[in-house]
Amino acid sequence: MIEIFTQPWPWYVAGPLIGLTVPALLILGNKSFGISSSLRHICASCAPFGIPFFQYDWKKEIWNLLFVLGILIGGIIAGNFLANPEPIQVNESLKSELATYGITNFNFLVPTDIFNWNNLLTLKGFFMMVIGGFLVGFGTRYAGGCTSGHAIMGLSNLQWPSLVATISFMVGGFIMANFILPFILKI
Repeated sequence: MIEIFTQPWPWYVAGPLIGLTVPALLILGNKSFGISSSLRHICASCAPFGIPFFQYDWKKEIWNLLFVLGILIGGIIAGNFLANPEPIQVNESLKSELATYGITNFNFLVPTDIFNWNNLLTLKGFFMMVIGGFLVGFGTRYAGGCTSGHAIMGLSNLQWPSLVATISFMVGGFIMANFILPFILKI
């Protein structure tokens, strides 16, 4: 039984399960699916002083914080107890391309050749982790939500801003992966 949790689920199982989250949240509690708003709720609960953006009744959204806590606990359980010990399977042509950028370790979900504490203090690491993290956070606030909120919840509700945001996320991701990232990795 536990073996089913140690292998990736096929798209035709995982996709509908994610898709069913939207109507379940709407039907059971009239709630919207999204993760990025939880950071605002955390800030409002910890630092409610003087900042108008954080002046609201965050306790009405406690379910969202519990949802994020469940994701965190699930990730810890999956990473420590259910993780597949085999290296990540990467196409050979992609491996050879990534080797030209110095990425050769495929034992983890993220390339440890880039994402490690020592690399954080380099120019490449600073761009990848600090500037990249800032841009993701800024883009999330600017777009009024994250990819999960817009692409899963917003599109299922036929919201025009979510369609624009999702297209923008995808175009930005393609540009980053194909043009900007190769430049940064050569630094």
